[in-house]
Amino acid sequence: MYKISNRRYTGSKYKLLDEIESCIEKYCTGDSFFDVFAGTGVVSDRMRKFFPHIIINDFLFSNEVIYRAFFENEPFDNEKILAYKTRYQSFAKETLSENYFSENFGDKYFSRHDAKVIGFIRDDLSHNADNFTPKEFNILLASLIFSMDKIANTVGHYDAYRKIKKIEDRFEYDLIDAQPSAGTFDIYREDANQLAKKVKADVAFVDPPYNSRQYSRFYHILENITKWDCPPLTGTALKPPPENMSEYCRSSAPIVFEELIYALNVKFIIVTYNNTYHSKSNSSKNKISLEQIDHILNNRGSTIRIEKDHPFFNAGKTDFENHKEYIFVTEVKN
Repeated sequence: MYKISNRRYTGSKYKLLDEIESCIEKYCTGDSFFDVFAGTGVVSDRMRKFFPHIIINDFLFSNEVIYRAFFENEPFDNEKILAYKTRYQSFAKETLSENYFSENFGDKYFSRHDAKVIGFIRDDLSHNADNFTPKEFNILLASLIFSMDKIANTVGHYDAYRKIKKIEDRFEYDLIDAQPSAGTFDIYREDANQLAKKVKADVAFVDPPYNSRQYSRFYHILENITKWDCPPLTGTALKPPPENMSEYCRSSAPIVFEELIYALNVKFIIVTYNNTYHSKSNSSKNKISLEQIDHILNNRGSTIRIEKDHPFFNAGKTDFENHKEYIFVTEVKN
């Protein structure tokens, strides 16, 4: 079974969780936690042992489905879930016809056979949607996302696929570990700056996009399989028309970051960022300087900064030494 951390995801804070937890324990108090750019959801997953109320947000459709599958406090029929797992592991795969997914992504991001299986399962989920509660549907769809992400022919995102002659059949449908959640989760898929004006919490965790790499484009296949509206695709990477484009990946990033920090109705703000300012790849260079972050956070309250050596994500074209992650902790002024 898949844990919520079992994803390949650019910028994941999984390896930084101990440091984030240490900062929360040492500097912050309260009962509610606002994960503003939640990404994989691993930070909220760790924080639920400290905070009975979690607010979790991300603007990707695929991430919302995953949060609802893991965290939403709704009942589900585990026997039904297991029956569909058996169904998706044992049907006659050799009889499958081509479908939207295999026609577009077969022999590229997945083997032709695996792409047929993935497309069939997604169609089957839609055709049987009336048989599921929302929680059950999200568990089964999130399980498909994790299962396909595990074997995708990529370097960890979907901006491109690896050019190899033969892609092996490797797909196997398995379930996420959807355990009943303790505490209360409020789950959103909204623009972070707009949501910050509407919610209140004790602690906000802010891990914004760092560079020009748009997450909605990096993970377009996971968005495609989640929405399943079968859009037209273009380019070598087979991407749909652009949507959910973040201002944090543009030159306006310092402006929207400052707007967010001042909109947050919280007692403490935790910000994580890194130092990829001198990357040889322009798309990897940070959009907000450390000096700007320091200035904005210090204007909001008393701020400290913790440095942590951290491996740099490398897709084969980017070289960066002495990579560090920074954790800023701000106690907000009234």
